[in-house]
Amino acid sequence: MNVPGPITGLYPGTFDPVTRGHEDLIERALRIVGTLWVGVASDTTKEPLFPLEERVEMLREVTSDEPRIRVEAFAGLTVDFARRIGARAILRGLRAVSDFELEFQMALMNKHLAPDIEILFMAPDSTFSFLSSSLVREVARLGGDVDAFVSPIVARRLGERFGERR
Repeated sequence: MNVPGPITGLYPGTFDPVTRGHEDLIERALRIVGTLWVGVASDTTKEPLFPLEERVEMLREVTSDEPRIRVEAFAGLTVDFARRIGARAILRGLRAVSDFELEFQMALMNKHLAPDIEILFMAPDSTFSFLSSSLVREVARLGGDVDAFVSPIVARRLGERFGERR
């Protein structure tokens, strides 16, 4: 079997905001890929709390100590962005069975559009299996403590966004 050189991977998402669960997947993905691009999607049906530029900035701050990580916003199809950056694998996180159906459909579509790019599913550490950006936003909005779920950088920005009610 001919094994190619280091793999470039892409971890796409909205990251609104980036959570400890995202950070866990990023850290573990670096065991598999040589370079990991974290692609922040601008085309989303979701109504983001943070503007695109701020989501990119938070991710850059959170991952600044790892030189193999590149963070960039992208628009359009994930596979087109993956090709542009030379990614041979797209990483997707699966927290629960409820994530699987949509992720599986997207993976099949992406494989149809780009059969040369592999889709890798990763489960988060069990500590973060319940965690989602929307849940973190809701807890922060209601004045709850999110320090265990996000980095201090993100917690500060959530506090600013919601008027630091805790």
